[in-house]
Amino acid sequence: MQTQNPFLDEMARLTNAAMGLAQSAGEEAKTAFRAQADRWVAELDLVRRDELDALRAEIAALREEVAALRAAAPAAPRRKPAAK
Repeated sequence: MQTQNPFLDEMARLTNAAMGLAQSAGEEAKTAFRAQADRWVAELDLVRRDELDALRAEIAALREEVAALRAAAPAAPRRKPAAK
């Protein structure tokens, strides 16, 4: 036969409430940390990955264009720029 102990019931409820509170506090701390990290990253003015990939593709296209222009240029002797 099982008996009901009011003290143990109350302790179980308090423990359950404390665990819920601890979990909520942990989620709140995680949210605050992410917000602070987002602000810090925004202040650093970092480049996003897709922007970097687009810039690399543009540079590759420009290099190909320069190589084609150099190949198409006449084989005339190149002059040194005048010294100032």
